[in-house]
Amino acid sequence: MTSLVRSPAALARPALSQAAQRRFLVFCGLAALVAALMLANVRIGSVAYPVARLWEALLHPGAADDAGFILWNIRLPRAIAAVLGGAFLATSGLLLQVYFRNPIVGPFILGISSGATVMVSLVMLTTLGLGFAVFSPYLNTIAACLGAYGVTFLVAAIAGRVKNGVTLLIVGLMTGYLCGAVTAILTALAEKERIKGFVLWQLGSFSGFKWVEIEVLVLLGGALLGGIYLMSKPLNAFLLGEDYAASMGVNIRRFRVLILLLASSLAGLVTAMAGPVAFVGLAVPHMARLSFGTSDNRVLIPGACLMGAAVTSLCDLIARMWLSPVELPLSSITAFFGAPVVIALLMKRGMKG
Repeated sequence: MTSLVRSPAALARPALSQAAQRRFLVFCGLAALVAALMLANVRIGSVAYPVARLWEALLHPGAADDAGFILWNIRLPRAIAAVLGGAFLATSGLLLQVYFRNPIVGPFILGISSGATVMVSLVMLTTLGLGFAVFSPYLNTIAACLGAYGVTFLVAAIAGRVKNGVTLLIVGLMTGYLCGAVTAILTALAEKERIKGFVLWQLGSFSGFKWVEIEVLVLLGGALLGGIYLMSKPLNAFLLGEDYAASMGVNIRRFRVLILLLASSLAGLVTAMAGPVAFVGLAVPHMARLSFGTSDNRVLIPGACLMGAAVTSLCDLIARMWLSPVELPLSSITAFFGAPVVIALLMKRGMKG
């Protein structure tokens, strides 16, 4: 006679199966959305091409017609850059939220993007870059990463002494304001020719990407993402507390430095090439947690990548087409998505408090 009493593992199995199916469907939906948005970014523009013609141009990259030139030199690099940039910023924000155990932090809020901006302004607005001509193709990227590292470790050092999350957010905001003040002074003292290029960069945009920059994003950013995913289990342990993570064999001091290095590198890489893009790193990780219903980083890291790619691709499309032929600053569009999420988080935390 079969017993009517089932073990806890047997009772949990259907629920786990349903959760896994739900996450699989969310992954498939996000992947399809990213593909559809990429197609829309490639197809829609000042000149709209039918899909058949774009497919023909994609299969014949050496063709001399206008569709082939626009596809391979303008729209496709931009579409890929938007996908990669959104994925990197979302992952950077996720790492910082794990590190600080606070869902209301991100590379822009903590001043990391501002630190990257002030270092890029030193290169673009002064003659400092002339002394490092050997690094010329990648000088902005190197400068942005250094600026991101500097601000990150400053905020982390203060976080070691201050345990209040609100205080930490204020410190990050003040650091961002200080970096903004330095940038404003450099802009006021710079030559007009240099100011124009810097102001356009500072608005945030994925336009003008070249294939060599895409290669850097794919190779360097891809390697960073791969390393981050391999850290999923230690990140899960870190979420449960440093003592628990240490008992699982995690070297806490080294691991904290590694998290900050990886988060700053991803944010600096995107900021160097696309300019400062706000709210993606802050809002998208929370959106991913709500969508997948878990805090497991083995699910959240690829999930945040897809969610970030979708949000940034959509915002880039809106920035291009809303008031075409005028292109809007990308950060102004991402703010419409990110700001309501941040407000909702603050209200939720305030009600719990």
